[in-house]
Amino acid sequence: MSNTDSFIDEVTEEVRQEQLWTMVRRYGWVAALAVVGIVGGATWNEINKSNTAAAAQAAGDGIVAALENDDSALRADDLAAARASVDAQSGAANVLGFYEATETAEAGDTDRAAKLYAEIAANTSLAPVYRDLATFKGASLPGVDAAAARSAFESISAAGAPFRLLAEEQIAIQDMTAGDTEAALTRLQNIAIDSEVTPGQRSRVVQLIEILGGSLETT
Repeated sequence: MSNTDSFIDEVTEEVRQEQLWTMVRRYGWVAALAVVGIVGGATWNEINKSNTAAAAQAAGDGIVAALENDDSALRADDLAAARASVDAQSGAANVLGFYEATETAEAGDTDRAAKLYAEIAANTSLAPVYRDLATFKGASLPGVDAAAARSAFESISAAGAPFRLLAEEQIAIQDMTAGDTEAALTRLQNIAIDSEVTPGQRSRVVQLIEILGGSLETT
């Protein structure tokens, strides 16, 4: 290779390096942002995992502390304290809310229990199965207005709803209580022959049908 060719190659390489550094100076911030984004995302992921683990730990501690008390009211208070220590929208908070509502109801404070179940049922971040369960348990509390309870049961009795048949059973019991035997029998018979009915529920329903003087024979 001649000196001239060598000189040209060196100049070409210098030009390439200069172009590279120009690109870095001009667009290096994009790469920097990408690195920050990756590092920040990883950091946030770790923080989120840590927070989730901490919430689960707090929920577990709250449940354990509650179990150490023999009094339902005190257990409810322990669970309330644990729930207040975690994110209100977290799964841990809703688990604690269910337990707290149950203990509150057992302590006789149905108004407080109803409020807790209503809060869970209204939480749109939860899967429908948990919201429907809260609706069902809230409507099943003693002393709840019959019309309000029926409306709640009807709201979770649509086809495909997870607690559809249990809600239908409660509506049938309301019909029985109101003296509408025909409506109760029709509803109970439909439950008994439903493909999704469990053996336990079917046994209960058949007993109610017999008490009402009916049968599973179609007319």
